[in-house]
Amino acid sequence: MPKSILVTGGAGFIGSNFVTYFCRKYPDYFVINLDKLTYAGNLENVRECEGRDNYLFVKGDICDEALLTGLFSKYDIRGVIHFAAESHVDNSIKGPRIFVETNVMGTLNLLDVARKHWMEGPYKFREGYSAARFHHISTDEVFGTLEAAGGYFYETTPYAPNSPYSASKAGSDFLVRAYHHTYGMNVTTSNCSNNYGPRQHREKLIPLIISHALAEKPLPVYGKGVNVRDWLYVLDHCKAIDLIFHNGVSGETYNIGGHNERNNITIVKTICAILDERKPRANGHKYEELITFVPDRAGHDLRYAINADKISSELGWQADENFDTGIVKTVDWYLGNS
Repeated sequence: MPKSILVTGGAGFIGSNFVTYFCRKYPDYFVINLDKLTYAGNLENVRECEGRDNYLFVKGDICDEALLTGLFSKYDIRGVIHFAAESHVDNSIKGPRIFVETNVMGTLNLLDVARKHWMEGPYKFREGYSAARFHHISTDEVFGTLEAAGGYFYETTPYAPNSPYSASKAGSDFLVRAYHHTYGMNVTTSNCSNNYGPRQHREKLIPLIISHALAEKPLPVYGKGVNVRDWLYVLDHCKAIDLIFHNGVSGETYNIGGHNERNNITIVKTICAILDERKPRANGHKYEELITFVPDRAGHDLRYAINADKISSELGWQADENFDTGIVKTVDWYLGNS
């Protein structure tokens, strides 16, 4: 019987890319995709997996303890890869409560159901469950902000979250850590930089700019566009999670970054230049003329940058895409999937 793993949030952006990649690569796993299908989840994202013998979609909430308990019991789940989260910073500023409920309480619920299924007590696994693993996907935003130039986030960087979103993710990270140190659960955590690529919801910067440009709408850029992020192609992130889930050391955290720092105005101008070539405007003007600077986000972190030496040296991971190749693939995907 294939080993069953639970992927939460597998109809969202990163989760759907991971589920598709994982089902294709590992036919010996039975993948249960649990997603609440909020506005950011879309079953079209995992259409490729439908009908596969090693895949099942379940609509549900990680806050539903009875549902989770039933899934663990029915499918004897031996692994969890936990993506499910509210993740948009602007939405967390407008309404922080749902971020705490989903990201903190939902993670706590998932951890506890897994603990009860896998363990008889602290540091005492049920027979055959010692390899059962809980992998938690987090963000570099828990570390706060960096200066405009110099310095990186390391696995040992103190947490300093600055938004309700990043604070809720920090809380979930601490719970995962606590379940390892208190109960001896087999857990790993990864903190990634900004992802981009196919299937991302249009509320995020890159798909928003693409969709607005194609619709001849203003291209909104916060402040002066100087905020810097390290951009990670989503498939590279999926491959890193695969390595950590299978080969990472229990209790350890791993930073995953693309080594592709760009400020927001550069990102927007790069997209405009690609669209000028791929799909020129009917009026002959450049897309860059649509750029509009808008008031900055409250508490907007200046710069994020990941040092990913640990996962590279210990697990052999390297990003396959640089930003110049990845952004072209991304724009082409959106042009073909409007």
